[in-house]
Amino acid sequence: MAKQYETTMINKGGRNGFVYSPDQAKKYVIKSPGTDPSGKSTNPEQLFAAGYSSCFNSALDVVLNQEHIKGEPTIKATVSLYSDGPANYYIGVDLFGHIEGLSEEETMKYLKKADEICPYSKATRGNIDVTINVM
Repeated sequence: MAKQYETTMINKGGRNGFVYSPDQAKKYVIKSPGTDPSGKSTNPEQLFAAGYSSCFNSALDVVLNQEHIKGEPTIKATVSLYSDGPANYYIGVDLFGHIEGLSEEETMKYLKKADEICPYSKATRGNIDVTINVM
């Protein structure tokens, strides 16, 4: 297996701190959900949703290109944080997909194919609840 890409981010302060790249080119203020009235910070769930939706949409592009489908895809990822008590947190993901010009049935067919090749889907499979929906 040939490594295609590698990146690093560093966090200080957990959910009430910041995350940055080693070269300082990227830096984000991190706050727990609902604790930043200014709305200028982000949280791990938002970052995960951004990564998963982007990765899944790229996988869907691969599938659509292989099938010679021209419809433009859109993916929305909703990441939920759950708790079963103190210090027992977990996440779940709802993915919503749309492919311009395709029926719901056709769209679901290609979403399922993208789920098989998406690195985020592979990483989360069997570890967290992920649902795939047509929007």
